[in-house]
Amino acid sequence: MINEDERELEAELARLQQEHRDLDAAIDALHQSPAPDLLRLQRLKKRKLLLRDRIAFIEDQITPDIIA
Repeated sequence: MINEDERELEAELARLQQEHRDLDAAIDALHQSPAPDLLRLQRLKKRKLLLRDRIAFIEDQITPDIIA
């Protein structure tokens, strides 16, 4: 069961990382447009930050704890 949970986390992590990269590309494209929609740009950046936090959380779940 632990392996199944870990696989699910890894699959979600891969999906979130892809979405993060896609948002990065969308933000760059929006910056390059002649009249960028600032509200949309702000929403995309906020979503990207939320994804970054979720990615960090999942990576912490996957990484085993090391007792020093």
